[in-house]
Amino acid sequence: MTLFLTSEEVSGLATPTEYVEAVRRGYRDRGEGAPAEPRERFLREEPAGMLTSYGALLPETGAMGGYIYAAGFGSEDAWFVTPIFDADSGEPLALLDGASMNPYKTGAAGAVGVDALAREDARTAAVIGSGAQARGQLRATATVRDLETVRVFSPTVENREAFASEFDDSLSADVRAVESAAAATEGADIVITATTASEPVVESADLAAGAHVTAMGQYHPDKRELDADTIARATYVPDLRKRVTEDAGSFIAAMEAGAVNEADVHAELGDVVAGEAPGRTDDEELTVFDSGGTGIETVAAGAMLYERAREEGLGTEIPFAPASEALTGR
Repeated sequence: MTLFLTSEEVSGLATPTEYVEAVRRGYRDRGEGAPAEPRERFLREEPAGMLTSYGALLPETGAMGGYIYAAGFGSEDAWFVTPIFDADSGEPLALLDGASMNPYKTGAAGAVGVDALAREDARTAAVIGSGAQARGQLRATATVRDLETVRVFSPTVENREAFASEFDDSLSADVRAVESAAAATEGADIVITATTASEPVVESADLAAGAHVTAMGQYHPDKRELDADTIARATYVPDLRKRVTEDAGSFIAAMEAGAVNEADVHAELGDVVAGEAPGRTDDEELTVFDSGGTGIETVAAGAMLYERAREEGLGTEIPFAPASEALTGR
């Protein structure tokens, strides 16, 4: 039987630390050779909408599956579905309403990047953006570094102040809103961008030596959070190497400007996590993790949530007929 989990059941089922541990294991799996592919998009003009999917097979994690979601169309909303299969038997284990897990599993990927690439003594963070994804990134990052100061900027004053107030209450760090991206990033050890920007929100000149940047909002050729100088200057690590010429907007723009080429991709995050490639090599190095969203964190998090739900007695069992019984053509 397959376990169906509603978004309400998924919400609060695991802690940010548990998400990070699961996603780290997934990226280690990838670094050891597990297959994963970047997202695929299918577009419709009228009604305007996008169907997106991506997947991964994680043998050591013991699960495979992915994400499929629809956004726009007639309802002008989004719907996230996460199927999880047993990596050994192939049987469907779970079907998750994936909306509430999204910022947590994506934030966990960012935190794995921070843990692999940021300085061990990183204490100051800048957050550019104040939405759900920014929340997920900061919440997860706070589990891998002892943050003392967080500065947040987003264009809408009310949004950045509300974000700062929320996290100033929930984190041990001093969290405050600032009036510009430059003010947020100045001297920051860790910089997180979680925006929908089509022009850079972070400039290389504003990044301190030894900083780490996690950029998670540039998963389309036209999206761009970092300028070409930042990409050229940094040790650049994407979630999937194949993504960098398909939808990693900042890297694509930097290539078009002649600042970098494909050889400037240092390694995938999984290679660093698995010890197949070095991460940071000195305290003055600028590092970038380009997190565009993959099936790796989705499958790893989904499998972890399935196990938690079984332990808690949550979910509704639904039957799926095996093809040996149902695929008869009669």
